Amino acid sequence: MRLIACGQNHVSEYFPKWNNFFPLITGKRIKRLGNKCLIKFESCFFDYQLLLDEGNEYQNRDRVVKQFVRTGFGIEIGALHHPAKVRKGVQVKYVDRLSVEKLREQYPELNKMQLVEADVIADGETLEPVGNLTQDFVIANHFLEHCQNPISAMENMLRVLKKKGILFVSIPDKRYTFDINRPITPYDHLVRDYTEGPEVSRRQHFEEWVRLANKVTDDFEFERQVKHLMEINYSIHFHVWTETEMIDFFLKQKSTHDFEIELFSRNINEMIFVLRKA
Repeated sequence: MRLIACGQNHVSEYFPKWNNFFPLITGKRIKRLGNKCLIKFESCFFDYQLLLDEGNEYQNRDRVVKQFVRTGFGIEIGALHHPAKVRKGVQVKYVDRLSVEKLREQYPELNKMQLVEADVIADGETLEPVGNLTQDFVIANHFLEHCQNPISAMENMLRVLKKKGILFVSIPDKRYTFDINRPITPYDHLVRDYTEGPEVSRRQHFEEWVRLANKVTDDFEFERQVKHLMEINYSIHFHVWTETEMIDFFLKQKSTHDFEIELFSRNINEMIFVLRKA
């Protein structure tokens, strides 16, 4: 059983035996989400990741949302057909770049699904209509991988949060999705997208998507799909990661932005991070 500990600008791994571990946390605050054990130590929740490797991914995620998003009002970006289930009294406004009608036009696979109508039509990466320090929480499930400029998107999500506000992020682990054959996006690439603008790598991402996710081998069809997807601004997974790179990403962001990592957990095929703005 592996314990992932995030905090103090490092990541530690422990391999304690369950029966021998409890004496080590005597006096520490323990929270439970069902049978999921969260240990709070030095302002950071650590959790046994194997305890979220079972059950329903959405239900597991919602339990964690309810633990950290307890009151107030905030936004959820790109909720589509799986908006987070929050506590009674918590107010959520939904942000998406397209209306439900236009989402169905661009993504026919969503036609039979019940989609959340956006309260705010806006680019989730910039959140331009959302004021600084106005939100108690921001929820972004399976959103960061769709961002052309993830570092800038992080800055804007933190920008709109009030002090002590919660940023709840879940990201798919590429090893368990259709991105399995795609190369991991290195952090240097994200820095280049941030400093030079995402246009410098945009076509590269679409080419990679068509070749390795859509598995197109014919050159003519490959070029046709790349051109079409770019023209309609199709929201692909621009960047892909495993848990190792995402822990590194958030620790690097922590070195330049004022927030604490409250929780990291693997949840079946995704990773959950909960950040609290200082």
